[in-house]
Amino acid sequence: MAHVIPHPAASSATSAALDSAHLGNIVGAMGTIRVGDIATRKTFGHRLRTLLAILGPGLIVMVGANDAGAFGTYTQAGQNYGTALMWTLLLLVPVLYINQEMVLRLGAVTGVGHGRLIFERFGKFWGAFSVIDLFALNALTIVTEFIGISLGLDYFGVNKCLGISIAALIIMAAASTGNFRRFERFSLVLVLGSLLLVPVIVMVHPPVGQMANDFFIPKLPIGSKLNEVMLLIIAIVGTTVAPWQLFFQQSYVIDKRITPRFIRYERVDLWIGIVLVIIGGVAMMGFAAHTFAGKPEFGNFADAGAVAAGMEKYFGRLPAVLFAIALIDACVIGASAVLLSMAYALGDVLSVRHSLHRKPTEAKIFYALYFGLIIVAAGLVLTPGTPLGLLTNLVQTLAGVLLPSATVFLLLLFPSISEWQILGLLGGGTALGVMIALGVKAFERRIGVSAQDEPPLDLGLRDSWRMPALHQLAPARITLLNKVWMLVLRGYLVIAAGLLLFKLFQLATAGALAA
Repeated sequence: MAHVIPHPAASSATSAALDSAHLGNIVGAMGTIRVGDIATRKTFGHRLRTLLAILGPGLIVMVGANDAGAFGTYTQAGQNYGTALMWTLLLLVPVLYINQEMVLRLGAVTGVGHGRLIFERFGKFWGAFSVIDLFALNALTIVTEFIGISLGLDYFGVNKCLGISIAALIIMAAASTGNFRRFERFSLVLVLGSLLLVPVIVMVHPPVGQMANDFFIPKLPIGSKLNEVMLLIIAIVGTTVAPWQLFFQQSYVIDKRITPRFIRYERVDLWIGIVLVIIGGVAMMGFAAHTFAGKPEFGNFADAGAVAAGMEKYFGRLPAVLFAIALIDACVIGASAVLLSMAYALGDVLSVRHSLHRKPTEAKIFYALYFGLIIVAAGLVLTPGTPLGLLTNLVQTLAGVLLPSATVFLLLLFPSISEWQILGLLGGGTALGVMIALGVKAFERRIGVSAQDEPPLDLGLRDSWRMPALHQLAPARITLLNKVWMLVLRGYLVIAAGLLLFKLFQLATAGALAA
């Protein structure tokens, strides 16, 4: 029998949790862990049952990242440049793990969502800056998910209006039962559906040796335009490591009621998800490259629907059918995860009920946002004349541009990480970064600002300690260097986003003139 004691996280009076539904038993798709269960998992069977109960957040967030944008971006890379850009996926593995592992720890320890933590620790200005960027990008991302569903349905000849409407209703129904376990089981079925890409790559059978070489050895496509390749690389980064993933996983860990005791199991969940997302990316780049190599379509990517048509043309209908089903599957789980990241963030910021444990009548604002965005996104996709292909490219590239912003706030939420470590992680040792850091440090020394030592930690509390209520926390200490970097970041985002929009405008007008 499991050893169960009253757990401090079980009391809303001593917890920072903003919704009482975030406290209680861990209820997963494949098992339950009682609140206060601190028993040592001594046997392999006991550890496996615990892992099965915890599985979910890492799998869903990672497989959800291989969504419509990923299908478009990875197959575009394969069709236009072969497997020459496959190395980008390997370089993104440590970025994925570091970012997502930090938010799973923040969720398990604090019990508060990412957006609310930024508001509480850095104030309304920076909180609004972070959350508004998330909302703008996520709203566009949800549109791309319905674009992907539309492309998949078009391949099967399904009426667009009917198919999009049914997909929207399924996404709404899955999240609104008031039963967390039911939603997670639905999501894990979609995770299994993502594995349809494996038989596709087996049937297309691209050259494994060439793929392995391009996976481990970085290089740029020969004879390609550097600006177009760099734009695509940014899109690959943006679709693989998107800002919404930070907000979603932290809030989903909280909603699942995972405590610090089970962080090690959640890390395993995350690693399994990372393996699946990389397998998916490699498969899509690989079979798209081999499908169109030496063919007239090579270098002329249109969209994921055209990839399915080309696959049927050169390799038969079965791999194309599996690809189209995997596309629809990916868009449904992607839409669900992105929508939840926004609804969770709004619930956090407004301090309203925001949990899948609650029915729509119990969390009206949470579900109103969730349902409202689905209706708007589906409506835009069904509106004639909407530039769907250009919008998909914009979203993924914009996600890559906004990623540094999300990462900076994530790093600053960990007080044990120094400004110099942040510089090392984000500045890459550039001359500009070093000059700014040295200048600010010299100024701080001149005016007598000194570093503050952190109090010693009791490691014995690692598995049980939870953050107290937000009003009990001391104000965050934001150094001058922190402020300078955040202002530099704001300037970078304004300039980078402006240049991106200008470039996409050029592409759109060039395409219109050519037509």
